[in-house]
Amino acid sequence: MRSAAWSEESEEKKICFKFQILNFKFIVGLFASKPDYSKIRTKKRKEEERVRPKWVAWVKMLVALAVYLAFLYWVKSWLGLIVVPFIFDAYVTKKVKWTWWKDLDNPARTVMSWVDAIVFALVAVYFVNNFFFQNYKIPSSSLEKSLLTGDYLLVSKLSYGPRIPQTPLTLPLTQHTIPGINCRSYIEWPQWDYRRVKGLGQVQWGDIVVFNYPTGDTVAVDYPYDFYDMCYSTGLQIAEQNGEQLPAMRTLSTEKQMELYQQLYELGKSYVQSQKNKFGDIIVRPVDRRENYVKRCVGLPGQKLEIRDKVVVIDGKPMPQPELAQWNYAVYTHNRQLLPDRLCADLGISDEARAHIFDYAGGMPLTNAAREALLKETAVVDSIVEIMDAYAGNLYPLDHDYGWTRDNYGPVLIPKRGQTIPLTMENIAIYERPIRAYEKNRLDIRDGKILINGQEANSYTFKMDYYWMMGDNRHNSADSRYWGFVPEDHVVGKPLFIWLSVSPDSNPEMPRYRWNRLFKWVGNIK
Repeated sequence: MRSAAWSEESEEKKICFKFQILNFKFIVGLFASKPDYSKIRTKKRKEEERVRPKWVAWVKMLVALAVYLAFLYWVKSWLGLIVVPFIFDAYVTKKVKWTWWKDLDNPARTVMSWVDAIVFALVAVYFVNNFFFQNYKIPSSSLEKSLLTGDYLLVSKLSYGPRIPQTPLTLPLTQHTIPGINCRSYIEWPQWDYRRVKGLGQVQWGDIVVFNYPTGDTVAVDYPYDFYDMCYSTGLQIAEQNGEQLPAMRTLSTEKQMELYQQLYELGKSYVQSQKNKFGDIIVRPVDRRENYVKRCVGLPGQKLEIRDKVVVIDGKPMPQPELAQWNYAVYTHNRQLLPDRLCADLGISDEARAHIFDYAGGMPLTNAAREALLKETAVVDSIVEIMDAYAGNLYPLDHDYGWTRDNYGPVLIPKRGQTIPLTMENIAIYERPIRAYEKNRLDIRDGKILINGQEANSYTFKMDYYWMMGDNRHNSADSRYWGFVPEDHVVGKPLFIWLSVSPDSNPEMPRYRWNRLFKWVGNIK
């Protein structure tokens, strides 16, 4: 009985083993006889190309070539002609296998299709952002109430003509830093000279303009404000803490003032360099990788600008104020009460502005309309006092004290390309930075003489146009009153319209999304 059972069990094992062998042979045979789909796809594509009329490929090639040549003519860059043979091959001869990955099997084909799509998208974004349009978000209140914090703008590069990239090797969708990693998003080499392609027009008086921050050439990466102003202010604090008795600047000659300011700057810079954990690395950024700013142009090349009692005066003529301009006022409320949410929402008073309700020295920003409306709220507001000539930081030029204020400033002659301006010890501080930093000259002052590139100079002919930019929130705007002229090579473009507006305020009476601002044309904001 035991031998019979053993023989039956052995027989079952033999049958199972033979069945497994058959399954293995079937699977091996199945894979061995699997058709080569990549070859099938290649054969099918070649068959389709053979059947398709050749004139179709020629038409596509001619259209693509015409568009490309028109672009080269526009940007005046004929070096790009080396690409023409590749365009011809991509459409007609097809000697180069441009889409080789389409013949691969999955998952490699799927992965490569995604890589191809991402690379194409990045190249397209880089091209569009550099030559046509760019997105920009309003980061601060300096243009309120014309443009609000949280407004997203479509900026046209075509309006004033796009710049040929000065730092071409840049990661698309970044300005200077890769988010999350906090490292540079560009490679400094190569650096191309400034050149602007012909646009649809020129910067006009009153235009709202996006530009690169002029004094953003040197920055401390962990300090969000002006590096030069920080060094001057820090140097002054250190000197006073050391017990140094500094003379009143206005009692000194221009040369002595500039020497003393330079000493304070170097003192402050040394301290900043020694506090790397606090301020971060000190780096230099090329022009097109500096922060983007947006302001209103209130002074054009060749014009003489002055500010008299808050009014901008051009060539002796008072100019109209922006319709929604703001100035600071000391608002005295009954029993020091806060302004109600509903009232702030109705008058468009932001959380940032309302936070200064008890700052009677600096004041809170209000439009004329908001000021008049608040005066009628007698149950809340007792009085409103205008604030004039309050100190709000170091004014331009940083190395000379002219006794100017943010409300009474100048006069200043704005340089124009080809214009020769006489240089004296009275005005050299105003033109020192344009001559030295923007137009790359060596400027020295020795024994009351002005030396440019080692030669005594009584005048200077400027190579670029310059502009004077100011925010509509006049008492809360870091603008040309604080850092001077904007060179033409810093101009980025002109905002066209608002495509999204998101309020940063926590006021429950204010909507999160400001739908009434969508597709509002910036050119209509006067």
